Amino acid sequence: MPVSRSLDELGRMRSWFHRFVVAVGVVAAATPAWSAVETRVEVGPLVDRARRAGLRVIESRRLALVTDRPVRDGDGVESLPAIFDQAFDAWCEHYAIDADSLPEWRACGCLVVDRERFRAAGLLPDAIPEFANGFCDRNQFWMLDQSNPDYRRHLLLHEGVHAFTFTVRALAAPPWYTEGIAEYLATHRLDATPDGPRFVPTPVPARAGDVEQLGRIEQLRALRRAAHAPSLADIFALPARDHQAITDYAASWAAVVLLDQHPAHATAFAAAERGPLDAGLTARLRSQPGFDEPRARRDFDALTDGIDYGYDVHREAIEWSPGRPLTAPASTTVVAGRGWQNSGLQLVKGECYMLSAHGRCRLGAIAGTVIETEPDGISLEWYRGRPVGRLLAAQWVESPADGGRPRFVVLAEGAEGRLTADVNGPIYLRVNEPPGELSDDEGSFEVEIAALR
Repeated sequence: MPVSRSLDELGRMRSWFHRFVVAVGVVAAATPAWSAVETRVEVGPLVDRARRAGLRVIESRRLALVTDRPVRDGDGVESLPAIFDQAFDAWCEHYAIDADSLPEWRACGCLVVDRERFRAAGLLPDAIPEFANGFCDRNQFWMLDQSNPDYRRHLLLHEGVHAFTFTVRALAAPPWYTEGIAEYLATHRLDATPDGPRFVPTPVPARAGDVEQLGRIEQLRALRRAAHAPSLADIFALPARDHQAITDYAASWAAVVLLDQHPAHATAFAAAERGPLDAGLTARLRSQPGFDEPRARRDFDALTDGIDYGYDVHREAIEWSPGRPLTAPASTTVVAGRGWQNSGLQLVKGECYMLSAHGRCRLGAIAGTVIETEPDGISLEWYRGRPVGRLLAAQWVESPADGGRPRFVVLAEGAEGRLTADVNGPIYLRVNEPPGELSDDEGSFEVEIAALR
């Protein structure tokens, strides 16, 4: 569902759909508890109706795309059904479903320039509420044409995820999951191949150019700067009528990113997804063995604090143990290629400390030239206002002085510095670099920390 569609309208449609499923009968006992009752729309008659009305129809195994958009070279519309088919296989893989077990599944998507042509053709019923970008009813969806081909494709796949989950998984879940999973499974890039465009799932996009006009990461960072970022509890509690803002979609996507990819939460989330995707999903997630919600809330704040293109949840996963009191000078190692690393050394709020570091790290290569750094970093490139490769020392602060959600507050940086502890808690260290550039890093810094008496 697109970011500006009314969720009041969506809530009414979901409620109607749920009542319909309950009314039509009970699934056989041998069928998994979450399986959908057969309530799919027949696609063939819709295609016949479209052709009689002179509308353009582009078909693949899984999608019949109907549009009144004129043919234009290079707009990518002709390839959309084939890309949809590839995405369908990825959606099946996410839910551990054999795609061959759904041989008859198809969706009908309407790419609309003029709504009245679709109404006249009987393809846009009056019961479908007005929508700003798109709407989905079972395995039929409508979307307004978009000027940007990348966003048009993303919107088609977003609505496609809805069509898939409504009919294959009987989706009637809370808004954070309904919209978060649609954004998560729709996000992708296209790779050019001799056989045509290849769909590559990228739940966290590596580059802004892969997802033009989407802006989820920029929205989260803007919320952080404005001290308006939501908590995970806020996202879990979103009622349908409030899930209209662009930022709600961004935050719901981020919640699914965390839960599906973080090593501490992925097992519990996968177990919850294997059950019914109904209104009780959040409660079942919370009751899963091993699910630590206080930790998940902190991990979510850490994700929104550090999110950027190429963010690797595994590399950025944080060890939150309180550490041991620093009673004498001590040393620790911070490795390149990782996010914030717990030093294991606990500082005392208001006390002053001296930090010194040495060592050398490799930050990959540019045009074949290896880039190396020492703890002061290199001034040829900066990230978030500091030289790339610079050692950063921070504490996790639950109530930052400048407001907003909990976050890491940098207290010292470089090869040598003094710091005053903001809180009673450990000092965290990292090598400053964009999250998407960590995978080819090597090396480490040795860091010594001593209290100043």
